[in-house]
Amino acid sequence: MSAVDTELETLIRARYPIIYVVSWEEKRVEQAIAAICLARNKKMLQWTVTQGIVQNSNNRDDATRDPLAALDHVMASRDQAVYLFKDLHPFLNDTALVRRLRDLTYALKTSYKTIVMLSPVLRLPPELEKEITVVDYALPTLKDLDELLEGIIQSVKANPQITTEMTEEEREQVLQAALGLTGTEAENVFAKSLVEKHRFDVHVILSEKEQIIRKSAILEYYPASEAFADVGGLDLLKDWMSKRTIAFTEKARDFGLPAPKGILMLGVQGCGKSLSARAIASLWNLPLLRLDVGKIFGGIVGQSEENIRKAIRIAESTAPNVVWIDELEKGFSGTQSSGISDGGTTARVFSTFLTWLADKTAPCFVVATANDVSALPPELLRKGRFDEIFFVDLPGESERAEIFEIHLKKRKRDPAAFDLPRLAEAAHGYSGAEIEQAVVSALFDAFDLGRELTTEDILKVIRESIPLSQTMKEKIDILREWSETRARPASSVPNARVQRTTDLMDMDDDTFEFGDILVDNSDGPLAHDLS
Repeated sequence: MSAVDTELETLIRARYPIIYVVSWEEKRVEQAIAAICLARNKKMLQWTVTQGIVQNSNNRDDATRDPLAALDHVMASRDQAVYLFKDLHPFLNDTALVRRLRDLTYALKTSYKTIVMLSPVLRLPPELEKEITVVDYALPTLKDLDELLEGIIQSVKANPQITTEMTEEEREQVLQAALGLTGTEAENVFAKSLVEKHRFDVHVILSEKEQIIRKSAILEYYPASEAFADVGGLDLLKDWMSKRTIAFTEKARDFGLPAPKGILMLGVQGCGKSLSARAIASLWNLPLLRLDVGKIFGGIVGQSEENIRKAIRIAESTAPNVVWIDELEKGFSGTQSSGISDGGTTARVFSTFLTWLADKTAPCFVVATANDVSALPPELLRKGRFDEIFFVDLPGESERAEIFEIHLKKRKRDPAAFDLPRLAEAAHGYSGAEIEQAVVSALFDAFDLGRELTTEDILKVIRESIPLSQTMKEKIDILREWSETRARPASSVPNARVQRTTDLMDMDDDTFEFGDILVDNSDGPLAHDLS
């Protein structure tokens, strides 16, 4: 018996008159109450607006379909029974019904009768707040899901077309993927996986969570389409993540490891922060939920605060998962002046979010990205909000070569046919996104000329472009200076340093001019690449 079932039995034995159970899972609650009634030698009767009060769900009693008539029936009955009222909440705005329930609390207290109200939502009028005890019926635990999975395995093991054999690790991955689903949802998606794949497939099971997330209209579901192989460089970040690949398993819990909370990635625009967030979900085989902070804020008083609570509730109900918040500083900008500008709405939403970051117990791994550290509220950066703060800088030379290789492969080109070291040198100061666009632009040029892409085509695009590191040099320098003592580098490769000609009084033989940029050429001549 689960903890919530034990609580229900205790309340019934203690003669609590009216219990309000909040759950979507009618079947599980029904089975739990039926087991309690059997153990306590009580009858179990059910009420619905379509059938009235019945002991067998196949029967119907039109005389008690009206809620007031049903409550009168309970009052008059001499049976030792538990009455399960399903979806009574829409009728609780009726003053006569509310008064009747208050009358019943006194009568039931001295009898062996209990009313259990079952509803997926909690809707309680103020008059009944002191009369009714609320119980949140938790979603199935790993143990519950394991029993459900074993039942399905036993029912299909004789089918030669279906493979039910799994290693201990594979079984735990399947159960973790189903965690957060109701018993019915889990049963349905296990069956769907067997029909589609003839085995238990993690990705099919995660698709069921996608349905839950899409219905929220606040969170967005992103399929795991990116991998860390698609991310150039960032070796220190990749190593940190790979060490936490099994962090959500029971083996990690038994070892004494807590579930990781999340990371904040600060850095230069276009250097792979958002791509890394998507790759983390793929690496860990977890659903990726994107929280769009702009969707949180609504025009109705109290709507924004309710939206952030709803987003957190859905994220936790579908855990374990990765929650991605892109450009965090833009979503929560204006928290300091919120009391003047919007009546404190932004500050209250931000406070709820901060509290959740620090206190959450559900295995939701938060990946937040930001470009402008000066716009981040200082409360966000204190220890305990995130496990680590990473700084993502411009790619170094070896990383640029790797990024060129990735994007050439993605466009069905053989990287061996291109001079990658030469391209990497020429793209000094370019971000990963700018390197990708250089490859795409060169492809357009080659396609227009009716020939195959060459190294010279890409070099020509690079010569004609001005990278962001030049136009936003001052901001990048400030960001780098801040990160030196406050953040962990995401890469062990030295970053690409770019200087403006106006920053120096003289040039020597180890530098050359590239537009308005001076590039360090002390390791060898590059003039042939930029001519």
